[in-house]
Amino acid sequence: MKSATMIMTLYNLGIIPSFSRPRISDDNPYSESLFKTLKYTAGFPGCFKNLKHSREWIADFVNWYNEKHRHSGIKYITPNQRHSGLGEKIMMIRNQVIAEAFSQNPQRWSHKPALLKNLETGYLNPSAEIKNNNAA
Repeated sequence: MKSATMIMTLYNLGIIPSFSRPRISDDNPYSESLFKTLKYTAGFPGCFKNLKHSREWIADFVNWYNEKHRHSGIKYITPNQRHSGLGEKIMMIRNQVIAEAFSQNPQRWSHKPALLKNLETGYLNPSAEIKNNNAA
């Protein structure tokens, strides 16, 4: 089926095509970011041999993504560290290392390094109420 025909069929049926969840317009950047991470990961085969190969590779990727990959958006900890509550402890240890390094060799920095703040609650698509509560 050609896409122009498909779109016209949807319109004829009274269906307005959308690629986003209801009332959410920013799904695509998140999925594109994940897809780019997947494609540029070392070992990405580019072409899978068969369905079994693709499922095994994706299962290994998901495990790596959650267990080993340190995400910049959550201060370079893994999602599992974040969800298990280890993130706060990791931030505390990193701050101790930063403070100790600064006290031992302050001329290394042009100014005192900022300590890492504790992780805040994160939302993929916060409601207006959550946005207002976080702004206050």
